[in-house]
Parts: sequence; C-alpha cells; structure tokens
Amino acid sequence: MYDGYTRTCGLIGNPVEHTISPLIHNYLAEKMEDNLVYVPFHVPQGQVEEAVKGVFALNLLGCNVTVPYKSEVIPYLEQIDPLAQRIGAVNTLVRQEKGFKGYNTDMPGLYRALERDGVKIQGAETLILGAGGVARAVAILLAEKGASRIVILNRSVEKAFHIAQEVNGYVGRELVEVLPLTEYRKLTGSYLVIQATSVGMYPRVDEVVIDDPDFYKLIHTGYDLIYNPQVTRFVQLVRQSGGKAYNGLGMLLYQGVIAYELWTGKAVSDELADKVYDKMVEAMGNKNLVMMGFMGSGKTSVGMELSYLRKSVFVDTDQMIEEREGKSISEIFATEGEEAFRDKETKLLKELAGSLHGKILSVGGGTPLREENRRLLKEIGTVIYLRICPETVYERLKSDNTRPLLQCENPLERICALLEQRKEVYEDAADVVVDVDGLTMEEVISIIQSKITSSLDTEEVKQIEKGAE
Repeated sequence: MYDGYTRTCGLIGNPVEHTISPLIHNYLAEKMEDNLVYVPFHVPQGQVEEAVKGVFALNLLGCNVTVPYKSEVIPYLEQIDPLAQRIGAVNTLVRQEKGFKGYNTDMPGLYRALERDGVKIQGAETLILGAGGVARAVAILLAEKGASRIVILNRSVEKAFHIAQEVNGYVGRELVEVLPLTEYRKLTGSYLVIQATSVGMYPRVDEVVIDDPDFYKLIHTGYDLIYNPQVTRFVQLVRQSGGKAYNGLGMLLYQGVIAYELWTGKAVSDELADKVYDKMVEAMGNKNLVMMGFMGSGKTSVGMELSYLRKSVFVDTDQMIEEREGKSISEIFATEGEEAFRDKETKLLKELAGSLHGKILSVGGGTPLREENRRLLKEIGTVIYLRICPETVYERLKSDNTRPLLQCENPLERICALLEQRKEVYEDAADVVVDVDGLTMEEVISIIQSKITSSLDTEEVKQIEKGAE
C-alpha cells in the first residue's frame, strides 16, 4: 500500500533493465515495515545533471548510481564521502538539506561479504587480478583493512603501476607490488585472491585470466566479483585445487544493504540479509521469457500483460535501441541502413545475455535472422514464437506508417514474402510456438502459461509442436 507518505528511492543508470536492486530494497522495505519503494530510472547519456536535480526536486530519499555514471555524477553532489572521493566513484546518493551526499558502498559491501564468509584481510597476503577501476578500489580497500601484502597481476603493467603508486603514496609505504600476468610463476606462498576483471562473465563463461592449475594451488581463498554465472571458471579452478571460493553476489547484496541503512538510518540484521540473499539466488534462477515473432504478432502487448501477471519487468529491445540512439527505428533504417540496425540488436543482446533474471523480453521481428542472435536469445531465456498469418498482419498494420519494411507498393505481398523467408528461422529459434490468429489476448496468455509451466522441457515441447504441424 503506497500513499502520500511513501518515500521513494531508485537507481540511476543506462541500462537499468537488468537490475535486481529493486528486489533487494523492496524486500527490505517490506520486512522492515518501511513505507518506501525502490524503482529503476533509465537516464540517457548527457542527462546525468538533470537526473540528479530531478530526483532531488521530486523529494527522493536517495538513489543508487550504476554504470556508466558512477564518476560522472560526482560534480552534481553537495558532498562526497572520503572513501568515495579516494575511489573516484559514487554508487549511492543520500539526501541532504541542499542536495545529495555521495557514498561508495561497493567496497564496504565487499568487506562485509568477506566478513560474513569468515575471510580475513588483516595480515593477509593478497593478490588482485586486473588493474581497472574496480581493481583500484579493491587495492584501496585491502590497504585500509590491513593486508600485509598486495600484488597486482595484470597484462598492462603501466596501469597496475599507476594504482600501486597511488595506494603506496596513500599508506606511506611500499605495500602494493606489480607483476606482469605472464610472470605469475614467480609467486610463492598462499594468497587471498580477488578476481576483479570481467573475464568469465556471460557470454564468455569458459574463459579465465589464468588457466594453469598450478596457479590455483597458491590460492587459499578466491573471490570473483562476477556474480553471474554464479560459478565462474575461476571459482571452479580454485575449488578444484582445494581452496575456498566465492562469487560477487554477496558484494552485490551488501552494497545494497549498506545503501538501505544509509537511507533509513536502520541496521539490517544478518538474518534478514541472508533472506535477501536467498531471494537473489532464487531470482537469478528464474528463466526469462523472450517474446519473438513477426511485426504485428502482439509481442509487446502480450509481453506487457505477462509482465503484469508474473509481477516482472518488461523489456523491449527496439525501445531500448531507440532510447540509446535518440531516434526511431525507421530513422535508423533510413540514415544508417538495416545492417547497422542489426549490429545494434546483436550488441544489445550480448549485454542482456546473462544479466536478465525473471524478466519478459520482446525483440524485433528481424532479430532472429542472425544465427548469433538466435543463440543469444536461447541463452537469455525461453523463446516464445507468436506465429501469425500474413492476412492478420496486414489488417493490424495497414494504417501503420512507422514500419520501414512495409513502406512499399504492395504491403501484403511483402508480408507474405518476409514470413515465408523467416518461417524456418523463427521455428529454429523457438522453444514454444503459439498460433495467435483468431485468439484473444486472454487465450494467448493462457496457452503460454500452460506451456511454460508444463513438466515437459522446452525441447520436448518444440518437438511435439513440430510433429503436430
């Protein structure tokens, strides 16, 4: 029940459709009986200043900030916490009298996750894989929490040296060392290792920074900041060598918990944090539904209705591309051509693969034409093909002049040709096929719900439907 006293918090970023932060904060609000709601805000590039001013003017209690705005947001804040200042990135805004104060809860979140897992930094010999912005923040955290030794292992020693000089200057001694990635065999001892690169993230889940089993014998505890997949190749190799290994889901949880505590002034118990963690694991296990089909088949309307019924988020790839590009699909076709638009589709699908959980996704009618896209769609979730006949498409779209592929002398003939060309592609990409001709929205939804909840797996459903055609 939301009313005039409900406080709002949110997330500023681009994209934000994949986020599971609403799950964290809305669950906390429910269990702690706070009259608060958390929502994501998609902020187009170049509008960060307006977004910060806007959420303050709208009396938001606070906001999280995600990529690509964690540094860009800083000039528009009233204050900044010293840790966030040192790291150079802000991920949490807390309302003050005249503006927001910026915090970084990522590193405190990592530290709290380490503590909950019984991992000690004080006096530990530590190793960081990577030398990007996250690795820099990790190095600062390890230095502040008393690590006895910090080694940065990276391909580019120049970037690593820059971090080492900065952190060593901060602590006033030679604490951080640098080692080229190719020289990892020089290491001896036993380490707490933080994997701070994107290697191993979807879709390249089989990759790892170092694949030599001997390296993993040096690791007593490995922490991969990637949380999806939950068991990366790095985690596998650490465990196979007898070490303890954790993913970044705990860090994600506690950065949100700390933000919630900053906004509300209330402490979140370990017991409640554990329940939130279980919810996050459950949500990540929920498979997405991908609505696919020819233009006019009802992907958007059916997808939005399903998102309402399943209490999940609806994501439209065409809409996302339009927002990113600042122009309509028809304008992109006219100015850049179809192939350029297809490139944008593929790029977006790569971003979404492995990052959406329990969502409803609608894709453009031509998205499955590329084999790579068909693979990505199956990776994202259960693909539902809304099959439709040419005459129905024509009746639904004959007055729609926004469809670039139908701007021709004989649209019906064009529709027939395109459907014939795409028939095998659609069926190859689909896990579930639903014929929508002559059906009401309620009937289509009912068929989809029954098929996706069937005890048959998607491949069995697909084979049965093909046999019945």
